[in-house]
Amino acid sequence: MTTIVLFGGPSDERHVSVASAQNVARALGNPLAWFWAPDGPVHDVALEDLLSHRRPFEADFNPKRPAIWPSIEQALDTLPVEDPVFFLALHGTIGEDGTLQKMMEDRGIAFTGSGSEASAAAFDKVRAKKLLQNRVRLADSRIFRGPDTLREMLTTYDRVVLKPVAGGSSRGLFFVDRGQQFTEKLDIPYIVEQFISGRELTVGVIDRVDGPFALPVLEIEVEAGHSFDYAGKYLGKGTREICPAKISDRMRDAAQDVALAAHTTLGCSGYSRTDVVAADDDHIYFLEINTLPGLTTSSLVPQELAAAGIAFRDFLESQIALSQRRSHAVSNPR
Repeated sequence: MTTIVLFGGPSDERHVSVASAQNVARALGNPLAWFWAPDGPVHDVALEDLLSHRRPFEADFNPKRPAIWPSIEQALDTLPVEDPVFFLALHGTIGEDGTLQKMMEDRGIAFTGSGSEASAAAFDKVRAKKLLQNRVRLADSRIFRGPDTLREMLTTYDRVVLKPVAGGSSRGLFFVDRGQQFTEKLDIPYIVEQFISGRELTVGVIDRVDGPFALPVLEIEVEAGHSFDYAGKYLGKGTREICPAKISDRMRDAAQDVALAAHTTLGCSGYSRTDVVAADDDHIYFLEINTLPGLTTSSLVPQELAAAGIAFRDFLESQIALSQRRSHAVSNPR
């Protein structure tokens, strides 16, 4: 069995992907590393080139070796090793929305994380909310269809947040207050969501032999005048992360219950991370779920694993073993 850490991809979250790949590859020791370039080709990367790349959240990764394959499809069709397991250090469209997962499923290739159906359902915020509407408490939201949608929401709520229907890493978020002019041009689908004031919490869920297990709750404290955007999440600007969160046992249990409900209802596999807000009335509202959350040194799931006493390498190896068992079960049904 050979582990291949696949990172990069055409998504605008590829910088985070590089940082995740560095952390994963460093912990695993000696995996293969493949870089999926933004324009399509796939490069076999020397580990020293990956690990020596500086400022991954800001600077593009430029592979030193030429591409071996012109596309990810050809790379998967002409695998140079037998029985590979792909550790997906990918984030964002194509790599996280089920597209790549379907390619691998069709070819019988083992990979970490959720399958194509769960990945697609979780990546689409509208679809995920529809599937979860009877399981968890949701913020009110509408598909953005122009200024009228914004005006309607702001007649009911003092503040709303605009989010890409499909996307992550806190990119492309807009907060709009009642009476504020919004002039941004949106060229991708968005939702307008009720802004809920409260404590921002996030909960990872990992699959184990005895079933899904909720990790300790992490709280994100945001300084006045800042938001938990890309700079706050990855560059440490205006935010502070506390794990385990200093919350009541009741709030902790409620947040973990929401994360477990999201993970199981959407059919996630391996691991996921669910973001929630504990409102001022103490109700827990589901915000979104990530099927390939960041695994960088500053990411939230690794912090939660550490708080749970789970070594990062042990987590990675368990995910690889789980993907092998899942692939074997699919290829050898009873």
